[in-house]
Parts: sequence; C-alpha cells; structure tokens
Amino acid sequence: MNRLKNVRRSVGVVRVKGEGAIVKEGDTKTAKPRVVDLDTATVALLKAYKRERGGMALLLARDDALVFGDQEGDHRHPERFSRGFQDQLGRCARAFEKAGREALPRIRVHDLRHTHATILIAGGKPVKVVSERLGHADPAITLRVYAHVMPGNQREAADWFAALVESA
Repeated sequence: MNRLKNVRRSVGVVRVKGEGAIVKEGDTKTAKPRVVDLDTATVALLKAYKRERGGMALLLARDDALVFGDQEGDHRHPERFSRGFQDQLGRCARAFEKAGREALPRIRVHDLRHTHATILIAGGKPVKVVSERLGHADPAITLRVYAHVMPGNQREAADWFAALVESA
C-alpha cells in the first residue's frame, strides 16, 4: 500500500505568559507511535492535494511540508482551523437548506473522530482495531466510551441464551 511519508504527532496550543499562544508539536498522550492505515484512494487523493499545493509555492513542495498545513507548510493554528471548519460546515448547511434538503448537524472537528469510531464499531469492526486507530492505550477505554453503539442488544442476548438453554 502507498504510504504518506510523514505522519505527525499531536499538535496543541501552548500559552506562554507575556508571549501569547504558540502552536507546538509534541508526543501523543501515550507517547507511543501510531500507524493508521488509509485506503489506497484516500492516499492518492492526499498525495494529489499535496502536489497541487506544492505547485502554488516552493515551500509547500518540501518533503516535510504538512499536507494540511498553512501557506508555509507548517502547522495551522488549531483554533483557526476549527473556525474554518465551522465556516465550511455553515456553507454546506446553507446549500442543503437552499436545495430543500435536511439540515446538517453542527459538529466540531473532534466529532469527526467520534463519528469514525462509531461507524467502525456499529459496522462490527473489532474494538481492538478501533482502539488502535484512536490511539487509546487500552481497548477498555474504547469500550467505555463507545459501549452504546456496540452491535446487539439485551433482547438479542436474552433470546440467544434462552435458545442455548432450551437446546441443552
């Protein structure tokens, strides 16, 4: 599978008294590297996007330039990125409204992470795999957070157990 060359770690805003806020890259919460596989089509799309950005400015063609970075290929400020995401979501919502379609829910960028995990778990993917993708230190964390979307329910469990006892 094609792999993107650079995968970044965690990025956050650090506020230093008297100096304002700076964007800083650092270790993830667990300080462990995480590999998240992407399908071939997504990797191709990201590479094409990076090539297009590289055509706009030489700084963006560097190997270490971020795919979704600023105009110099460095980290975008997380708060500005979130505002931009909300602006785009608002434009989409207005277009849906204008087309007479159901409104989009208002979500945060971080909610995309939860949506991804929820869809995987509801689709029956192993909790261990979902946990690794999310970077949870232990699948028990994933189970606690996403237990409400686990496939199956109490009625199915009761019926299955009753059938098992009946056949014994």
